[in-house]
Amino acid sequence: MDEKYNFQLTKIILCAADFALISVIFVIIQKSDFIQLSKENLYFLSLIFGFSWVATGLFTGIYDIGKYSLIRTLSINLFSTLLFHVILIYLTLYSMIAHSIPLKSLLTVYLFISLAMMGSRIVYKLVWKYFEFSGFDLRRVVIVGTTRSGKALHDFFTLQGGSRYIFKGFFDNYPNPDIVNRKLVRGTVDDLNAYCIRENIDEIYFALPLIHKDLIKRLGKFADDNCIYLRIAPDFSEVVHNSHNVFLYDSIPVLTTRKEPLGLFVNAALKRAFDIVFSLSVIIFIFPIIVPIIALAIVWDSEGPVVFKQLRPGKKNKLFECYKFRTMHINGSTEKMAVKGDPRITRVGAFLRKTSLDELPQFANVLLGDMSVVGPRPNLLSQLEEYSKSLQKYKVRHFISPGITGYAQVNGFRGEIKEKESMEKRVEYDVAYMENWSLLLDLKIIFQTVRKIIKGDKHAY
Repeated sequence: MDEKYNFQLTKIILCAADFALISVIFVIIQKSDFIQLSKENLYFLSLIFGFSWVATGLFTGIYDIGKYSLIRTLSINLFSTLLFHVILIYLTLYSMIAHSIPLKSLLTVYLFISLAMMGSRIVYKLVWKYFEFSGFDLRRVVIVGTTRSGKALHDFFTLQGGSRYIFKGFFDNYPNPDIVNRKLVRGTVDDLNAYCIRENIDEIYFALPLIHKDLIKRLGKFADDNCIYLRIAPDFSEVVHNSHNVFLYDSIPVLTTRKEPLGLFVNAALKRAFDIVFSLSVIIFIFPIIVPIIALAIVWDSEGPVVFKQLRPGKKNKLFECYKFRTMHINGSTEKMAVKGDPRITRVGAFLRKTSLDELPQFANVLLGDMSVVGPRPNLLSQLEEYSKSLQKYKVRHFISPGITGYAQVNGFRGEIKEKESMEKRVEYDVAYMENWSLLLDLKIIFQTVRKIIKGDKHAY
């Protein structure tokens, strides 16, 4: 509970510090007359900048810096926060006062904010490291149980928490030499009490299965009597693996069968907000220029509609109409996958497929909520019926909305599927994307997609 409290307190302090830093920056701007705005508008702008920065930072995890290295904090999280703060400021302020602020001035404000945030993080990490290495919060710990859970704790204490914890040894009546080196075992459970008193132990970690109720009670009483903290990290090695997540519902730990970052409301809301902003930007700024040209080319090249609609399985296998620019002559075999040199493909269609411009109408699907900008590609209904029977994890990819581009596509798995192994690899990448989702991963996939479009993709036909 103390760790959780300290973590929350740290977040509150950092939020307040960031808000104060931004306020100070705007005070300096006001004193120097750098931006020609009234005092009231500058005050209003500083409040909007401050509150939106804190809100964006909470979404992107910039205040969780205790668990990250300094480099990651200053690069990945800070960059994500800056990016979404710019989008938020643009959407909320442009119609009010931001249009009257020169772009150069806004860029300079963001430069000042970036430098201030980087500086504050460096100071924070230096203070953090000082307390870690000064021994201010140094804890001597022992582990009861040579289990996989106990081994994981040992690795944490010696590798990641080495500056805060001094690991003193394992205690187990039946030590498992396949998991823990015997040299690390200090004795049996009966030897624990005397050892803790002699070595001035601060924390005991119980890593045996929870069936040992009487032992937990005895250890609890001993710990209370000797001002030692008892922590329980039970061994779930038979049922829990690295792919599992643990959620706390009030005080109830709940295990999931796999990592589910998009199962959290905050992450799902952030991804949906990004989809809306990104798809709207494409529709507003790109559609008016490119769509008329493509439509005229399609009509000139062959008879038929400009946009092709086809039912595809989406999130939770719910069917939706997927939009694409028509790239084939009218035919009756729409459930047949395109192959290299396919005679159904028109001349304009070949160009659209090669450049992925045929996917542009799917940004309307994104705006409607049927698709996402990034996600598993929506396969044909015939593929769903075929591969859901033979591939164990095929249906898992439908836990989330399909995407215009995806992790499998940027890793070379796109186009014609000639053998089952090809689909297996696509499913493998799709599941990996689901279990490791982050906003940064989405941005990386989008960047790689654009790069592939520019360079050309041999699998696009």
